[in-house]
Amino acid sequence: MTNLYQNIGKYYLATALLMLCIGLVFGLTTALYYIIPGAESHLLGFNSLRPMHVSAIMFWILLGATGCVYSGLAFFYKFESPNPIARTQWFLWIIAIGGIFYSYTKGDFGGREYWEFNPIWALPLAMAWLLFILNFIKAVKKIKPWPVYVWMWMTGIVFFIFAFTENYLWLFPYFRGHFVTDMTIQWKVNGSLSGSWNQMLYGTAFFLMERINKNSTVGHSKLAFGMYFLGLFNLMFNWGHHIYTLPTDDYVRYTGYIVSMTEWVFFAKIVYNWRQSISEAQKHYHYFPYRFLMAADIWVLINLSQAILMSIPALNLYTHGTHVTVAHAMGTTIGINSMILFAACFEFLGNGSIAFNTKNRWITLSFWTTQSALLVFWVSLNLAGIKKGIWQMSEPQIPFSTMMKGLHLYFGIFFVAGLVLATALFTIVSILLRSYWTIPGKELQTENV
Repeated sequence: MTNLYQNIGKYYLATALLMLCIGLVFGLTTALYYIIPGAESHLLGFNSLRPMHVSAIMFWILLGATGCVYSGLAFFYKFESPNPIARTQWFLWIIAIGGIFYSYTKGDFGGREYWEFNPIWALPLAMAWLLFILNFIKAVKKIKPWPVYVWMWMTGIVFFIFAFTENYLWLFPYFRGHFVTDMTIQWKVNGSLSGSWNQMLYGTAFFLMERINKNSTVGHSKLAFGMYFLGLFNLMFNWGHHIYTLPTDDYVRYTGYIVSMTEWVFFAKIVYNWRQSISEAQKHYHYFPYRFLMAADIWVLINLSQAILMSIPALNLYTHGTHVTVAHAMGTTIGINSMILFAACFEFLGNGSIAFNTKNRWITLSFWTTQSALLVFWVSLNLAGIKKGIWQMSEPQIPFSTMMKGLHLYFGIFFVAGLVLATALFTIVSILLRSYWTIPGKELQTENV
């Protein structure tokens, strides 16, 4: 039987961790523009560094999610991915990433928000994702019945390529020539894409929970499938609240608002399970994958509370386009998505040598530093966003430059918290990569969980 850690998933997870490091470096450099006047004259430039940071973090999530799916399939179903196809997929990713960063350094833009690179580099990304779909179908066609996480992986993979294709409708003159249509599609796509990779990551979380609890019924329960269909419903229609400020038809806004409010179901479920989570934490707290899943659960509660408030139209007018939106994105990307990915990396790359070593103080210290720094980071961005939101809805307005100077304290706290956060994350990444490179052939010691 092929060893789990000799499948293609480990390459994606290791590459994803490297992309996280690159994204953190670009993010810290970009943050300097908020606190050091004239920094742009000595660095690459805000217009290039910001999309480089955003792209690197998106690649961390997408490559990580791909690695989770491959590793999950290899472990649970003893599936060995077809290496020629999977390796070609990985090389296409590397070609695309190299081209994208090269285009940014040369100022060769041309895309839309979050995908600002020259559209030519979208071709290898699309080809890589189509190969991913092919591999996935080959792996799961013999599985009967599908547990919920296989459905979630499938949903995320298929919907991603659909939304990614939709993202480039602006290349056609009809869409590019209608501003409202172009903006509606652009903001809709951003919501759909994040919903797609959320499906893949949340499916991974279900898979890990099943592994930790040693309970195969987790992936087949009616509750799990109920939450899956609610998540699918949100993936398809939740984007409506992203376009409140655009002059679209009223039914689009009403639909977006109603769908957004279904998130209260998730909220109520999390609160209902809170007491049980505490008892589970006492049982599994020593296990690092569980510890990161527990952190993701807490950040889901925090960010879902914020998302529900931001979905209220009267409040959306104040928060749209401010650092409140950035705070929500950072809380989701780092607090939820990254915590799930770290849990998966400890499970698939840790090989059992780290995950069960409760005396590893560096991991424990880095874990709690990450949570504390991220909370400060998130609060400072929200405070800056609230102040800017009040400014943009005020009449008469003080000058923009004066308003920005009033946010300098929040930006300073934001930078320091970001520096501490990045240091903690670098530590976790270095431990994971060292484990991956030094003991790649050991089986996971799950009997100690």
